[in-house]
Amino acid sequence: MSFFDNKYIQQRIEKAEALKAAGINPYANDSARNTTIDKFLNVNSDLAHSETKRDENRRYCVAGRIKFFRIMGKASFVKIEDESAMLQIYVTRDNLPEGFYNEVFKKQIEVGDIIEVEGFPFVTKQGELSLHVDALKLLTKAIAPLPEKFHGLTDKEMRYRQRYLDLIMNSEVRKTFKIRSQIISLTRRFFEDKGFLEVETPMMHPIAGGANAKPFVTHHNALGVDRYLRIAPELYLKRLIVGGFEAVFEINRNFRNEGMDATHNPEFTSIEFYWAFKTYKDLIALTKEYFEYLFDHLNLPTLLPYGEMEVDFSKFTEIPLVESLSAIGGVPEIIVHDKEKMLVYLRENGFEVSDSLNVGQLQGEMFDAFVEEKLINPTFITMYPVEISPLARRNDANPALTDRFELFIAGREIANAFSELNDPIDQLGRFEGQLEAKAGGDEEAHEMDEDFVRALSYGMAPTAGQGIGIDRLVMLLTNEHSIRDVLLFPAMKPLKHETNQSNDGEDTNEPDVDLSEI
Repeated sequence: MSFFDNKYIQQRIEKAEALKAAGINPYANDSARNTTIDKFLNVNSDLAHSETKRDENRRYCVAGRIKFFRIMGKASFVKIEDESAMLQIYVTRDNLPEGFYNEVFKKQIEVGDIIEVEGFPFVTKQGELSLHVDALKLLTKAIAPLPEKFHGLTDKEMRYRQRYLDLIMNSEVRKTFKIRSQIISLTRRFFEDKGFLEVETPMMHPIAGGANAKPFVTHHNALGVDRYLRIAPELYLKRLIVGGFEAVFEINRNFRNEGMDATHNPEFTSIEFYWAFKTYKDLIALTKEYFEYLFDHLNLPTLLPYGEMEVDFSKFTEIPLVESLSAIGGVPEIIVHDKEKMLVYLRENGFEVSDSLNVGQLQGEMFDAFVEEKLINPTFITMYPVEISPLARRNDANPALTDRFELFIAGREIANAFSELNDPIDQLGRFEGQLEAKAGGDEEAHEMDEDFVRALSYGMAPTAGQGIGIDRLVMLLTNEHSIRDVLLFPAMKPLKHETNQSNDGEDTNEPDVDLSEI
């Protein structure tokens, strides 16, 4: 059955046709709106304290979508909403052209339609600032009915698939995405004020690099070659440092062909920035300053609620990864440097791990299993093993570790940073080690990038670089617990009629993860 075969939609289509027959365009394009609802409410708030409670000399023209309709014979109260706020309007038969109220307003206009109204402000006996209407015009006839009254759109599946309907019905959703926009704008301003240059680098890469992840593959017809949607912009940004730029950043999308859950979407937004003549310790200081800047401009409290947790942003702490295994994760110190003991410990605690993992990789597994979720207040985990840090600079005092940190807040990774590896020989060896891991079955191992090694051979200044996940940051600052609540159009499991069918009839678009709990 077609979408338009629905009987309620058919009834609305008939009303649109009736309007056309009466000489009224149900899709007008000549709005005379001269203010928004929030400005109307703010400018006229003084009427609540006046003696007359009305001012017919004040004239306003506002527009919005009808969200509520209450007809009372010769008069009606209607709620309309624009992006900024909701407003009650008072419509009477005698203030409109003859016949308009009974034949058009009452019969053809309904909840969901977008109208323009002109009139003066007044305060009702119930104390609500409203608009007394003496001119009304239909701007857009909605042929699909909205969900029932003010109960909103509660079906999460429908909310994500039909985000436009979610935004119509749930003003709090619009607020979340306005905050997201503010965060991105403030982030850009913060780094520009620090002297960073915003740049754009390719979204299609000849080599899947910049991070350990499984890429999306596409094909470039003109060149006759495969390309990879970028996993991360890191290697291109560092080429710019080689070229002489000393501070660059990019805010854009990355793509990873991996599982989906409450904190992972196949495409996501991040900021990556690189700063010549600085170290990861400088980035720790910069990150603290960045959060202070965001909290100040967003007027957020230092003690920020997140679900049942309370995150104290006055308490940033640092601890090396290996030390955190015992100090925070409760792992016996005698275990954390012994491969066999770590394998046994992980398996005894219900984790499946491969015998092929080396000490550094197992330490990373131990951290994920026993430490990460316990990091509620902002915590910089430092000194990562070199085996899980293929692009980070080795620590001078202990070359088995790297000058790297990850920032964890509310049990989740928010940022990753390190002093960049600028030794081309060491970098070549790291890439070769990654190729061995890939040959051993690691699909996320880093590819060899000979041109990047060549770039480093010309000399890259000592540099520190960092990536911050914008989506997770927005989740944190808006108290949202699914990444799909901070993405306007998140990836969704295909509906049955949307899936591609292979020749043998198998569904080729079914994801390999259960999305029911996302």
